[in-house]
Amino acid sequence: MGTSWHVTYIPGHSPLASADVRAGIQAQLAAVEDSMSTYIGESEISRFNRQPVGEWLALSPDFVTVLRAALKVGQSSDGAYDVTVAPLVNRWGFGPDPLRGQPPSGEEVQALLQQVGQDKLELDAENARLRKRAPVSIDFSSIAKGYGVDRVAEYLLQQQIDDFMVEVGGEIRLSGVSPRGDLWRIAVEQPDPAGRSMATAVALTDRAVATSGDYRNFFELDGRRYSHSIDPRTGYPVLHDLVSVTVIHDSAMLADAWATALIVLGGEQARAVAEANGLAVYFIRRHGDEFIATHSSAYWVYANSVKLQQEPWES
Repeated sequence: MGTSWHVTYIPGHSPLASADVRAGIQAQLAAVEDSMSTYIGESEISRFNRQPVGEWLALSPDFVTVLRAALKVGQSSDGAYDVTVAPLVNRWGFGPDPLRGQPPSGEEVQALLQQVGQDKLELDAENARLRKRAPVSIDFSSIAKGYGVDRVAEYLLQQQIDDFMVEVGGEIRLSGVSPRGDLWRIAVEQPDPAGRSMATAVALTDRAVATSGDYRNFFELDGRRYSHSIDPRTGYPVLHDLVSVTVIHDSAMLADAWATALIVLGGEQARAVAEANGLAVYFIRRHGDEFIATHSSAYWVYANSVKLQQEPWES
């Protein structure tokens, strides 16, 4: 997945030694990579991306689960989330290839948009197969890490390990209590590219947390700032003032995908979609040199926690 993983756990009643737990965790993540990594030539996702238009490809249950979730988030976000957006992301210089000279022209963006759209995918979930109606490709980088977190969490629970924190590339899932004997304390980073500080923190258990933002991955050219968050509906980087979105959810997979969708939507539209879908979300917007924090109605219900750092809030 091009990132690192970290797990903290209390052994509890598990009969496994730590080395065996580590091997089991690695096996869960390797299974996700073998299915969903575009860096592996014979992964399911790579084989589908090479598949001719109109031909069915048999899928594993894991792949079907992730794709169904991605398609649902795409539909519920009015198309702001789309796992076929990779050609645009790559052309803007945020994929495997660096930016080639100037940003794409309007004509090039329009051409690339013809290669984007989840409506060009046909999923037959009942028979676990997929085909494309047009020459599109899939990239699960905005959801597979979260799914990997969920798989590791389920593995630990099966080993009678009930108290843990799983983190893969910044996506987190929590269970039980921390080694201190209290709730897990999770900080939300202030979206300041000049340094690292905490915007707020919550105490959680039995929840997943994912954050998406544009404050670390961007470039500037001719005095203009280009975010890595590409709107699949327009083909351009987002320009709004929403710079960080943190989603709390039962599922790390869905928290991961929704954080991406909401950062693309931006501002009041992101807030409206979060409310419509009952999502617990902490938003940070940039206003000049200041950051303004807001939250959805469900945020405190899901957090079920104490605030560890007091700061001004805007309801």
